[in-house]
Amino acid sequence: MDAENRSNSASASHFKLWSELELREFADKFVIKDVESPDQGFSVSRLDGSIDKLQGIDPSESPSKVSTIYGVAGTIRLLSGMHVLVITSKKEVGTYLGFPVFMVTSMKFLSCNESSRFLTSQEKSDEDYFLTLLKVVEATRGLYYSYETDITLNLQRRFKLARGWMSKPIWKQGDPRFVWNWNVIEELIENKLDGFIIPLLQGSFQTGEMKLKNSPAVIKLISRRCTRRLGTRMWRRGANLEGDTANFIETEQVLEYEGYKFSFLQVRGSIPLLWEQIVDLSYKPRLNIISHEQTSKVVERHFNDLLLRYGGCVAVDLTDKQGDEGLLSAAYAEQMQMLPNVRYVSFDFHQTCGNGRFDNMQLLYDEISEDFEKQGYFLLDSEGKILTEQGGVIRSNCIDCLDRTNVTQSYLAQKSLTFQLQRVGSLSSTELWVDQGDEISLEYSGTHALKRDLVRYGKQTMAGIIKDGMSAISRYYLNNFQDGVRQDAIDLIIGRYTVSRNGRSPFQHKGFDTLSYLPVASALVIGGLTATSITLNQAGRNAQHILSSIICAGLTAGLVSIIKSNGRQICSKPRLCGLL
Repeated sequence: MDAENRSNSASASHFKLWSELELREFADKFVIKDVESPDQGFSVSRLDGSIDKLQGIDPSESPSKVSTIYGVAGTIRLLSGMHVLVITSKKEVGTYLGFPVFMVTSMKFLSCNESSRFLTSQEKSDEDYFLTLLKVVEATRGLYYSYETDITLNLQRRFKLARGWMSKPIWKQGDPRFVWNWNVIEELIENKLDGFIIPLLQGSFQTGEMKLKNSPAVIKLISRRCTRRLGTRMWRRGANLEGDTANFIETEQVLEYEGYKFSFLQVRGSIPLLWEQIVDLSYKPRLNIISHEQTSKVVERHFNDLLLRYGGCVAVDLTDKQGDEGLLSAAYAEQMQMLPNVRYVSFDFHQTCGNGRFDNMQLLYDEISEDFEKQGYFLLDSEGKILTEQGGVIRSNCIDCLDRTNVTQSYLAQKSLTFQLQRVGSLSSTELWVDQGDEISLEYSGTHALKRDLVRYGKQTMAGIIKDGMSAISRYYLNNFQDGVRQDAIDLIIGRYTVSRNGRSPFQHKGFDTLSYLPVASALVIGGLTATSITLNQAGRNAQHILSSIICAGLTAGLVSIIKSNGRQICSKPRLCGLL
């Protein structure tokens, strides 16, 4: 019995994937089959990566290893052959419309690269780097899925779809924008392995329980990260020419109470202009607006897409009005004047809410309240009847679309919750927003979110300030010295870069090699500082060493200056794709 027939025999309403698989490793192939139905499965050749459906099990064959896996996330071909990404462990994190939802806790690639011996020396060098990127992919954070339903569509969209939609294979049900592994499931689709194809959502899935008037209520927070301009904090800024923006995320707050289902949507995304912020060892690299004849079209394409999907939009810009942020904000405001069907609201978060004045968020709400209340929320009764629909969306942004944005979205979400139930129950959604903010921040910047105390307590605490400082230092290190490789891994897995044996190696370039020069530069600076410290200490006992101290200090300062002036070359940068 295949996966679709099996699901229909149990429930005519939805498709179900195979949830526990047996992985058998042979010298010439990998065999993946369902534990409950051994005849359901497929094999992958370790020589050329070819996929064949199982025609039965040969009892004379003995695998070298047998293990349990929990899904197949996709396949990718490198220079030496194919690699299959499988889920090796998972954790149940809640339910969505009654169906269990899982978080991926570990993955690994099965390598079908027996042809690696035929590679040239340059190809072998390139392949080593690609394999390093696969290790980065295996450690990807925040991946969620369900064996029984799609989780990439918000409630309003899914309940307006045609009847019988849930009987389709799960990969056909979803929104490709939010399917993290969309690029690497193509070969599985071609081989009609619908019962094994797991669409993975990257983002956050938080759930909590509360009581309202002595009745149980469940609140869920689902953030869906768009893959169209996926990347790391400093290497994916602004928009591309198609109007897709970096760190674009749709967040849905769902409340289930006495049979009713409420849904409230918000979106965030980088300022939809062409701009960049290249790391150069400085704490806050300069923002650079890229002059391009298509800028107005880029902004128009971005908001036309939002209007088509959500019905209306208010753009809330939380950036500073001074310095580089001010220049970027002014350019954004100028472009928005050309879009009469989108309202643009500028709200300098730091100026208005800084120094613990979080209550001033009410000023923002007062400015957008009419539009906000008109947009409303989606409501479904216990019989599945649509009572109200959300007629638009608030689009929030700061520079990173992380910290200030998360504080603002949590504030608006609680306003919506108040409208939905007239008052907030004994447990609010605040803690969920803190956890969601952390997950989104870890995926984009590599660290926990800043300003977490503002979301949790409505004010900043000393412990929170210290944690923010530590996170800021971690962001500096990751952005300057690790995110280039992370960006390459993302570009590889989402298909922005395709490996090919035809053409020039992407690694044959001129200039510094970050991995080679960074340790040398660091060692020289540390050595210079150490020598200066030693000679200064000796100078305290012997005046003849003063000249040596001055020379060491001067050399160290000069070295620091040289390193700083070559900061862009020393920092970790992507090697596979450009910025746009």
